Amino acid sequence: MVSSPSTTRTALATGSLRRVHHIALNVRDMNASRHFYGEILGLHELTGDEVPETLIELVAAGKVANFVTPDGTVVDLFWEPDLAPPDPDPKRAFTRANHLAFDIDPQLFDQAVEVVRSHQLQIAHGPVSRPTGRGVYFYDPDGFLIEIRCDPTAD
Repeated sequence: MVSSPSTTRTALATGSLRRVHHIALNVRDMNASRHFYGEILGLHELTGDEVPETLIELVAAGKVANFVTPDGTVVDLFWEPDLAPPDPDPKRAFTRANHLAFDIDPQLFDQAVEVVRSHQLQIAHGPVSRPTGRGVYFYDPDGFLIEIRCDPTAD
C-alpha cells in the first residue's frame, strides 16, 4: 500500500522513542577506558552470556567493551588505537557531542566528587549547584567530558 501525502508522517509521534538504548564511544586505550568506566565510575561490564550476540567476536578480540547502567543504558566502547588525541586545550570542543551525564542519588553526590578527586581526574567545572541540582564535570581518558549530576535535595 502506498501512502498518500495526507497520511505520510513527517515526524515520529511524541513518546515514540522510549529511552536511550546505548551510547557508543571511540576510545584510544581500551584498558584505560575499561578501568575508568568500570572501576572508577562503577558501571557493570557485560561479560560472557551478557554480551550481545552481535558483539561477541569483537568483545573476544578486545575491540569492544560494553558497560550498562542500572537503568539498562549501555555504554559501548569501540577501540580505535589510531584515534587522534584530544586537543591539548581540554576546553576546546573536538566532537559534536558536548558531554555524557550520569545521574546519581543526591546523598551520594559528594562521595562521587571525592572519587573523581582521589583518582586525580581533571575537573573541568564544579562542583556546581543550580536550581536543577548539582553537577561536576571531568574528562574520561580520551578527553570526553563526563558529568555526574543529581537532582536538588528536598529541604
